[in-house]
Amino acid sequence: MSANLTFRQLLTFRTVMRLGSVSGAARQLGRTQPAVSATISSLEEELGFPLFERRKRRLLPRPEAQYFLEEAEAVLDRLARSSQTMGEIGGLRQGVLRIASMPAAASFIVPGLLSEFLQDKPEVTASMMLRSSTVVVDWIASQQYDIGVAETPEPRASIAMRVHDMACVCALRADDPLAGKSAITPADLREADMAALYPEHPTNRATRRAFGEAGVSFRQRFEFQTFLPALEVVRNGLCRLVTDPLSAASFERSIRGGEDLAFRPFLPEVPYSVAVLTPAHRPNSRLADGFIARLDATLGEFSAGRGR
Repeated sequence: MSANLTFRQLLTFRTVMRLGSVSGAARQLGRTQPAVSATISSLEEELGFPLFERRKRRLLPRPEAQYFLEEAEAVLDRLARSSQTMGEIGGLRQGVLRIASMPAAASFIVPGLLSEFLQDKPEVTASMMLRSSTVVVDWIASQQYDIGVAETPEPRASIAMRVHDMACVCALRADDPLAGKSAITPADLREADMAALYPEHPTNRATRRAFGEAGVSFRQRFEFQTFLPALEVVRNGLCRLVTDPLSAASFERSIRGGEDLAFRPFLPEVPYSVAVLTPAHRPNSRLADGFIARLDATLGEFSAGRGR
C-alpha cells in the first residue's frame, strides 16, 4: 500500500463500497458527489490500478476493490482503536504507573492516594515498590520507575526533584504526662529513654544537636533503621521518639493502635525533607503528572503542619 494514501481516501472508498453509490456516500460524508468521485480517482492514481468500472455515471467495483476493501477496513479499524486508546491515555483512563516509595510514605499515604486517583480509571495498571530512600533514588536515576518518594537526596543530573521541607514531631504514649503539653522541648525529655535512627541519619544528628544546645543529655536506648518500628516501641511505653510526620501519620492510620500514641511539635524544630522524584531525561506521562500533583498537594500539607 502506498505511503501516500490518506485517511480521507480510505474512508471515502469504504463508504462507497458499503453504500454501493457515490450519491449515498456523498450524503453520509457530507460532501458533494464530484468531491467523492475525485477522491476515488486520486486513490486509484496512488494505487496504480482502477478499483471501479465507470458505467453510465455509476461505479461498479472490480475484484481488486473487494480485496482492497479488507485492507482499508483493517487500516481504518486500527486508526479508530488507536484514536480511542490515545483519547483514553490523554484523559488519564489508560496507562501504567510505576512508583517506588520509602517506608514512611509507602505504608498508607501513597497507597491511599493511589487508590483515590485510580478509583475512576479501571484500565490503568500500577506497580508500587517499598524500598529504602537510597534504592528509590537509584531506581529513578536509572529510569526503572516513573515516580519516587524518598528523603531528599543530593542533587543528581539524572533526577528531577520536588522538595517538601517538614518538621519532626515528638511521639509519646497518649497517657504520658507530657502529652498534655502543646509542644515538647529537650528539657521536657531530660533523663528520658529515647529511640532514634542510626547515628548517620540527619534526624539523629539534628536531634542530638538540639539536646546539646539545650544542655540536656540525649539518652538513646534504641536504634532503628526506620521510624515505624520505633513507634511500636514507643507505644509499648519503653521510650520517646522524635520522628518524621509521615511516619507519625502512617502509624496513626494503622491497625496497630495509633490511638495509643500522641504526637506533639518538637522545639527547636528538627528538619525533615522529602522529595518527589522523577527521571530527568524523559518527560512524564500525563498520568504520572496527574498523580504527582496529588502527591505534591498532600506532602505540601505536611510541610504546612496540616498533614495529620
